[in-house]
Amino acid sequence: MGKYNNMSWVLAFVGFTLLGGICKANGAIYNYDFVLREENFTKLCTTKSILTVNGSFPGPTITVRKGDTAFVNVHNQGLYGLTIHWHGVKNPRNPWSDGPENITQCPIPAGTNFTHEVIFSSEEGTLWWHAHSDWTRATVHGAIIILPALNTSYPFVTPDAQETLILGSWFKGDVNEIIEEALATGGDPNISDAFTINGEPGDLYDCSNETTYRWLVDYGKTYLLRVINAVMNEEHFFAIANHNLTVVAQDAAYIKPITTSYIMITPGQTMDILVTANQSPSHYYIASTSFVDGDVAFNNSTTTAILQYNGNYSAPSTIPLPNLPDHDDDTAAANFTTQVRALASEEHPISVPVNISHRLFITVSINERICPNSSCDGPDGNALAASLNNISFVTPSIDILQAYYGGINGVYAPNFPDKPPYFFNFTGLVQNNTIYPSFATKVKMIKYGEEVEIIFQGTSMIAAENHPMHLHGFSFYLVGTGSGNFNSTTSPKTYNLVDPPEVNTIGVPKKGWAAIRFVADNPGVWYMHCHLERHSSWGMNTVLIVRNGNTTETSIRPPPAYMPPCSKS
Repeated sequence: MGKYNNMSWVLAFVGFTLLGGICKANGAIYNYDFVLREENFTKLCTTKSILTVNGSFPGPTITVRKGDTAFVNVHNQGLYGLTIHWHGVKNPRNPWSDGPENITQCPIPAGTNFTHEVIFSSEEGTLWWHAHSDWTRATVHGAIIILPALNTSYPFVTPDAQETLILGSWFKGDVNEIIEEALATGGDPNISDAFTINGEPGDLYDCSNETTYRWLVDYGKTYLLRVINAVMNEEHFFAIANHNLTVVAQDAAYIKPITTSYIMITPGQTMDILVTANQSPSHYYIASTSFVDGDVAFNNSTTTAILQYNGNYSAPSTIPLPNLPDHDDDTAAANFTTQVRALASEEHPISVPVNISHRLFITVSINERICPNSSCDGPDGNALAASLNNISFVTPSIDILQAYYGGINGVYAPNFPDKPPYFFNFTGLVQNNTIYPSFATKVKMIKYGEEVEIIFQGTSMIAAENHPMHLHGFSFYLVGTGSGNFNSTTSPKTYNLVDPPEVNTIGVPKKGWAAIRFVADNPGVWYMHCHLERHSSWGMNTVLIVRNGNTTETSIRPPPAYMPPCSKS
């Protein structure tokens, strides 16, 4: 583990930072120990064992400043191998610590440990970490708070205090057994039994009102609320009764402030929100519920927490609930998301690529896999699948980064196509020739320094819905979205190249398209996938490999002395 093992970390405390760190040229160094182990938790009237980090759900928060580095020693005391991903952290030139299973590393075997070097560069705000193996992220996740660098400040009045709320999913059953059964039978996996806020379902669920999460505030103070969507399979509407939300950042990049009564936040996204406690001192529900605009099974329940004012007053007999949009209100979702614009200030500038040298047009689809004798539980007796450009991604048994760096043949094919095999009315009546994808491990090779545009085109295959697409290793600019089929002549005329938001996860609209741009200046192997877990499990993924530049400083760093071993068993 190289650099980590050559330092003395005698003062490490499980789950906490060494605040003040060890100074180095580009920031401080912090150290964390993450101990993965099974713990019993009781929710919804039943008790079950879940995998946790340091015994908590959600797991511990990582707190750093912009430009710092965190070493996170992951001790796997669980029952099976798994990996951890630092969602939204670019980790420049260091894909070895990015974490997706069999993409940049193999699982950390039970009974062993592995140290991630997490390098923070331009990110500032809220991100999160989560397991990236099967569905273990359901319980293995936590917040990352990146404060402004020393001697700098927020681009708004410094809040009086801050709070983090993590939206999650709770399953009464074992989450990995649920997806394993679904993949074996070919049908839709079971939906979750509840949503949670900071691990608690809230008052609207059975056996939950005594543990509802409470956020205590003082009248007149302004708080920086950090909201993370760690839900497994549903996008969410979120609001606080009687209180306005002023959204000031998304995915650890500042935006022009948006004052709204609700937000729509996809799995993977984070938002920083100013909330002023300016209502009559009382109790107010914080609530979050599904946004699902497709004809698919989903959890239609609502999780709640309580915003509670400090002081001497009588608690209300009925706590007010916020007015949230209906679960399929795609107009409400679009009304929020289309407001998001980068702050694009002198202190927080942006640089949108305008000389595109590599353009990808990627269809995003739900598909079918043919089952012998129509023996599966999906449509037509087949199994459900998913694809990008009609290729359903097959995860290899040796991680792609190791194969690429070490020149191991046969692990992947470097020919992911720049466009789909067929062009048709993607958002209309689809043809049978695209229902069945090919199954392969195909990656897209990109030269260092190229200015890349990716157009994600939603399709009407099987079940059209909004898809949250996430790219590892980069933030990118969302330069355009639209309904229907992308038109190469007219659609680019609608692009925002002035102040598009710089994000790492975006929702591709149902029966619509989204266009993103970035400079390929981070050499490495980077996963790109839908952040609805069932879609990722079905193959809605690919990998971008950014080749080395011409200098050491533009090339992948050498691997650490130890990486978890790969096994085909």
